[in-house]
Amino acid sequence: MTAVEILRELVRIPTPSAMSNVPLLDFVRGYLAERGWREKLLPYTDENGVGKANLIARPVRAIWGDPIALAFVCHTDTVPFAASWSEALELREHDGNLHGCGACDVKGALACFLAAVGEGGMDAGVGLILTADEEIGCKGMERLLVAGLPQIGAAIVSEPTSLRAGVAGKGYGLARVTVEGEEAHSAFPGEGLSAIRIAARMIERVYAIAEQGGCEDGLFDPPYTTVNVGVIEGGSAKNIIAGRCEFLVEWRPVPSDPPGKMLSEIARLAAEMGAANLGGRIVVEPLRAEAGFASAAGGRLRQKLGELTGCGVTGISFGSEASRLARVADEVIVIGPGDMHTAHSERECVPVRELGEWTRILGKLIRRA
Repeated sequence: MTAVEILRELVRIPTPSAMSNVPLLDFVRGYLAERGWREKLLPYTDENGVGKANLIARPVRAIWGDPIALAFVCHTDTVPFAASWSEALELREHDGNLHGCGACDVKGALACFLAAVGEGGMDAGVGLILTADEEIGCKGMERLLVAGLPQIGAAIVSEPTSLRAGVAGKGYGLARVTVEGEEAHSAFPGEGLSAIRIAARMIERVYAIAEQGGCEDGLFDPPYTTVNVGVIEGGSAKNIIAGRCEFLVEWRPVPSDPPGKMLSEIARLAAEMGAANLGGRIVVEPLRAEAGFASAAGGRLRQKLGELTGCGVTGISFGSEASRLARVADEVIVIGPGDMHTAHSERECVPVRELGEWTRILGKLIRRA
C-alpha cells in the first residue's frame, strides 16, 4: 500500500482524544503482523472510562528488550473536529494537498512509516512507538515512561514541520491565578474591592514582564519566551462589584529559559499586588512547568536528516512528546510532513509531495538504523 492509501484508511478511523484509539491500533497491528513485526499492546482506561492503549512494535528479527537504535514515535489521537466539517473522515485531494482530520497531525507521518515498512528490509534496531492522549497533555507518553521504555538511541517524534528537522522545542508552563476581592453594590464602589480590576492590572503586568525580554533563540519564531492569558472568569452580576476573578496564564519558554522562571515572576507579582490591595488576596496555583528540549549539534540523526532532506533545521514552539522523550533518549528530533498552521481546523491538509518524500527518507533511515 502507498502512503496515500494507508492515510485514507487512517483518516476514516475517528480518534479524537475523547474516543478510543484502539480501532486505529488494530489496523496498524494487522498491517505490521502481515509483514512479520511483533508488537506489545499496553492498554489502559482513561479518567472518563474510555479504553485507550499505547503500542510498541519491532521487526521480527529484533530481540525484545534490546535497545531501540531508531524509534519512530507517533501519537494516534486528534483534536475534535467541528460538526460542520462533514468530510472530516474522508481523505480528499485538492491542489496537491490531501485534506482530512489528522491528515497532517499526525496520521500522514504514520502512513509514511507504514508504507516504508511495506517495502521490506527493516533494520532490527528500528522501533515504532504509538501513543494515546497526546493532544490533552501527552498522557499516553507519560504512562509509557512510568512503565519503562527500552533504551532509545535516537527518536523521531512525528509532528508537521514541512520536513524541516525540529532540533529544539519550547517548554510549557501553565498557572491558575485566583484574585479575591470584596463584593458590594456597584452604586457604592467604596464598600467593595473589585477582583476583576485587580486581575486586569495583574494581567497587564504579566505581559509587561514577558516583554522585558530575556533569553533568545533564533531557531524559534518568535525567538523568545511567550506568554498568554487565554481564559478569564469573574463576577456574579453586572451591578455587583466582583468578589472573585480567576484567569489562566500560560508561557512557552525557549530551552535555555527555565520553565519555573515565569512562575516565580508571577508569584512575586501576586505577593506584591496582594500587599498593595488591602483586603484583597491573590493565589497562584502551578499547573504545569515543562522544560523544552534541544539536540546536540553533532547528533548523528540530525546530520543524516540534513543529508536526506536538504532542508535546514528549526525550532518548534508548539508542544510535543519530544520534551518527555528527551529524558530517556540520546537524541530527539521532531519532523514530519505537513504544516502545523493548517492543523486543528477544517483547513487541515498534507501535501502529496511531502508524503512521497518522507516515505522515501524513512525508507533509507529504517534500513540502516
